[in-house]
Amino acid sequence: MVTEILKTYIPEHADALSEEQYAQLERYAELLVEWNEKMNLTAITDPEGIAVKHFLDCLAYLKRANIPMGAKVADVGTGAGFPGVVLKIARPDIKLVLIDSLQKRLNFLGAVIDEIGIKAELVHARAEDAGHDKNLRESFDVVTARAVANLAVLSEYCLPLVKVGGVFAPMKTAEVPEEIENARAAVKILGGEIKAPDIYEIPIGGGRSVVFIEKKTATPAKYPRQRVKISEKPLK
Repeated sequence: MVTEILKTYIPEHADALSEEQYAQLERYAELLVEWNEKMNLTAITDPEGIAVKHFLDCLAYLKRANIPMGAKVADVGTGAGFPGVVLKIARPDIKLVLIDSLQKRLNFLGAVIDEIGIKAELVHARAEDAGHDKNLRESFDVVTARAVANLAVLSEYCLPLVKVGGVFAPMKTAEVPEEIENARAAVKILGGEIKAPDIYEIPIGGGRSVVFIEKKTATPAKYPRQRVKISEKPLK
């Protein structure tokens, strides 16, 4: 069911997939529904919702995100694996790290990657702690995140993970221009530079965007701060 829905939309909104990749997404959808009965992974469990609001959303993002071949990619606050797992299915060449603060979500993701036959590293950590981990800090070519926080806050969580020369490219709604203006100062402090976003539409989901933040200089060692400080006093 998910496959048929995706095949209707992908020619217009995303790059083509193989039958094996469709099969992986189909099984992913099944596991999402099965596990969602015992833990809260998503409010979207109908086939069309999963196909469009989760899978197509991530695939449309991938078409625009310009991820280099073989890139090391981190998905921060990955939750049920969006967009990270979908990116890895569509782009097996990337080296994927999924970061989340809840072990039970990582248990689900471990089951998914084993079942559908992909490779990914699972990291149990809050984003602000991951940003100070010497094995993760400034080590990624691309960092992404979906539906996590406003851009100023999200940049403090994610830019410390991006290596100089890499890109932070979060998924956002089409109403991102104001968010970008409010985040410019924070991004500059963190060593980044915001480029023009790519704004587009997907069926049902409506207006979406990819924001491109290039990492120009190393992030000062004191960032990211602790969660309370980030939330209460965003960088300006």
